[in-house]
Amino acid sequence: MLQEWVILLVSLCYLGILFGIAYYADKRADAGRSIISNPYIYTLSIAIYCTAWTFYGSVGRAASNGVGFLPIYIGPTIMAATWWLVLRKIIRIAKTYRITSIADFIASRYGKSAAVSGLVTIIAVVGIIPYISLQLKAISISFNVMNYYPEMELISSQGTSIWNDTAFAVTMIMAAFSILFGTRNIDATERHEGMIAAIAFESIIKLLSFTAAGIFITFFMFDGPTHVFSSIDLNQPQPSLTELEIMPGGYTNWFSLTFLAMMAILFLPRQFQVLVVENVNENHVRKAAWLFPLYLLVINIFVLPIAMAGNQIFSGGNIDPDIFVLALPLAKGMKTLALFIYIGGLSASTGMVIVAAITLSTMVCNDLIMPILLRLEVLPKEDMSGTLLTIRRFSILIVLLLGYFYFRLVGESYTLASTGILSFAAAAQFAPAILLGIYWKGANRNGAISGLIAGFMVWAYTLLLPSLIKSSWLPMEYLTHGPFGITLLRPCQLFGIQLDPVSHSVFWSMLANCGMIAVVSMFSKQKSIEHIQASLFVNIYQHSDGARLWRGKAMAIDLKKLAARFIGLRHTREAFISYEHRHGIQLASHSQADANLVEFTERLLAGAIGSASARVMVSSVAGGTEISQEGVMRILDETTQVIEYSHQLEQKSQELEAASQKLQEANTRLKELDKMKDEFVSTISHELRTPLTSVRAFSEILHDNPQMKDDERKKFLSVIVKETERLTRLVNRILDLAKVESGRADWKMEDLDIAQVIQNAIDATSQLFRERQIKLNYEVAEKPLNVFIDQDRIIQVLINLLSNAVKFSQPETGKVEIKVEQLGNEVIIRIKDNGPGIKPGEQNRIFDKFMQINDLEDGKPEGTGLGLSICRRIIEYHNGRIWVESIAGTGATFIFTLPA
Repeated sequence: MLQEWVILLVSLCYLGILFGIAYYADKRADAGRSIISNPYIYTLSIAIYCTAWTFYGSVGRAASNGVGFLPIYIGPTIMAATWWLVLRKIIRIAKTYRITSIADFIASRYGKSAAVSGLVTIIAVVGIIPYISLQLKAISISFNVMNYYPEMELISSQGTSIWNDTAFAVTMIMAAFSILFGTRNIDATERHEGMIAAIAFESIIKLLSFTAAGIFITFFMFDGPTHVFSSIDLNQPQPSLTELEIMPGGYTNWFSLTFLAMMAILFLPRQFQVLVVENVNENHVRKAAWLFPLYLLVINIFVLPIAMAGNQIFSGGNIDPDIFVLALPLAKGMKTLALFIYIGGLSASTGMVIVAAITLSTMVCNDLIMPILLRLEVLPKEDMSGTLLTIRRFSILIVLLLGYFYFRLVGESYTLASTGILSFAAAAQFAPAILLGIYWKGANRNGAISGLIAGFMVWAYTLLLPSLIKSSWLPMEYLTHGPFGITLLRPCQLFGIQLDPVSHSVFWSMLANCGMIAVVSMFSKQKSIEHIQASLFVNIYQHSDGARLWRGKAMAIDLKKLAARFIGLRHTREAFISYEHRHGIQLASHSQADANLVEFTERLLAGAIGSASARVMVSSVAGGTEISQEGVMRILDETTQVIEYSHQLEQKSQELEAASQKLQEANTRLKELDKMKDEFVSTISHELRTPLTSVRAFSEILHDNPQMKDDERKKFLSVIVKETERLTRLVNRILDLAKVESGRADWKMEDLDIAQVIQNAIDATSQLFRERQIKLNYEVAEKPLNVFIDQDRIIQVLINLLSNAVKFSQPETGKVEIKVEQLGNEVIIRIKDNGPGIKPGEQNRIFDKFMQINDLEDGKPEGTGLGLSICRRIIEYHNGRIWVESIAGTGATFIFTLPA
């Protein structure tokens, strides 16, 4: 047992250190030298997710359910994998429109509706109160354990007066620190640098202290994890470490808890605060996406060993499993270690309480109290910044007192983990409105309100109400027989569905929430502002500069006065000077405000009083109306025309600059074509002259020697026929190209198996392969690959490619491969040789007319340079593609495709 004054002194000293860190961080931020603008502090601040539930409750859950504690950490790990897609988009929206809280985010998406923001705030406060009570309970119990152990009967708070209750003292201290941490600035979008720095420090402390507890218990009280588990008394009931079926609800409960944890990491108000509102750089999300799951892994390594050790040492059941992590070191007399562990638990709890209180106070002020004051028209005309800070400070106190009274009424009846799940399920009700809102333009205000109300009511009926009943605040008959004896309405077995309480509530609340938002949105019409906001949120990456949605008359001086009324004269002056510098203007007192300045003022106010209230105040001063959807589209159309005209001018300028270069390139190309034409004429002349000379010579011999023997006559006639066929081929190739290019070619299309077509081409060229002793390897798919083609034309392509492969392969060592396969809706034919290959600069040009490669050792190859050009025309007519892949010196692969 430690003396109470020692524990209290250490606690206050630690809180003083936190305040010192926060004060130092705020001072550096004021000097422009932020210490939180790096991804590691951002990640550590996200670890506020690990509250007393993690520090104490996970061990308690593991002691009874084995691995049943894991879903709460598997969920965030899974969700972290989506952060670059989901969280980054939410952050971009929040920064663009100066979002102050999760209520402000949802309200802004649905037409900046005060009704939506107020509803979200009520749900958040009611849903998070149990979670705050969990932290107060954890701090109170841990303090009493340190003070009274081993006299555990003195720990309970029941029957203790408020003034003697440790939890009440903790509540007051947390309220004071939350006010100091979080109400320094009226602009809620300004980062709470001190708070974030302190939370990051706390995340380190709780990780170190829990790890220290795990190491001591596992390696000093026992001889390692193996010894812990092998020492289990088989005569005592122990939880299974791996069998999920024995958990309450089994796999269904496991899935439900994982889902709730996935939603909680983003949509708990405190998590939204640190993940979104306090984010410095959206690129930090990339590192946090793997670093935060690593943090969760490390802090949970020793949960099972501690739980199993506690079950063995405290087998009598006189120690609550939630406090095993503290009781085990105390049982061994390790008071200093226990004090360090207590500080770790204090860190886990205080961080959550401070951030949650600050976040909820902002929401209560901006989204509940301010709209009421605006409607009642009782706001003072002078500087209201002090009034707003006072409202937020009182809101912090009220929120924490509500958490304390919930702890007094209900908290003693539930474990830490069970209380936390209640709040997780409440936070999950925000998920449909946000996720559908940033990806579906059709979601509207009526749908969001209907979904939130339906989900919240079902949550309250199926999860919150049973907690009150089990705490003896309502009759048990409601659970067993249902209200008015209607068994179908039993809160934990609604309409006869038999599930564990958590899965039951998640199923019905999500069904009601998603169903209502989808159905109501589809059957109700969006207002213009809703349609505009939907487009801006869904397409945030195209509209990151915001949108100007006001039309009306306002004076710059009036907007300045309005801003000064809520954020103070100094902040207003600095903000407007900054605006003038950015836009290169000077606002005179009589200047008429344009849409840019009106939007700027609205966003400035949104940081202090929320988007919905800011919209009301600005519209009252601007004296205009929101632009209709048609007006916005007209402005966008006009803007688009201006942008298009600008683009056209830019393009014209670029075209003029590039004109001489293009002309030079065209002239060079013409010279190349002229040279290729000359070479073609020379080649054709040579190719025609050679067979003509042979025909004429042998014809003259036959004419001048009528007495020639029959054998010689036949030989000479054979030469004449062969040379005539050669002439015919040359002429036909030229005519083919002309017909194909002019569109006058005759095509005979039919459905054929490409394998048979290729085999016909192989048969036609087999003599070439035999003469040069070149090996041919043919691979084709087993199943028929049908194509709709002109068989003769495709055979012409294949023969040309095979002939080229033979021509450019070395005799005896040459090898040609044909491979056919189907990929999607295309049949791909590859013809590969092991010849000299084709240089990169010539691979695109070889399909041009007259083009021939001149890399052969024995000089220029035979041919006209038309073959590949004809092949390309034929393949393109069949809606296919043809190209070559080659590395000089390693052969070439000609590839063409045909639609399957």
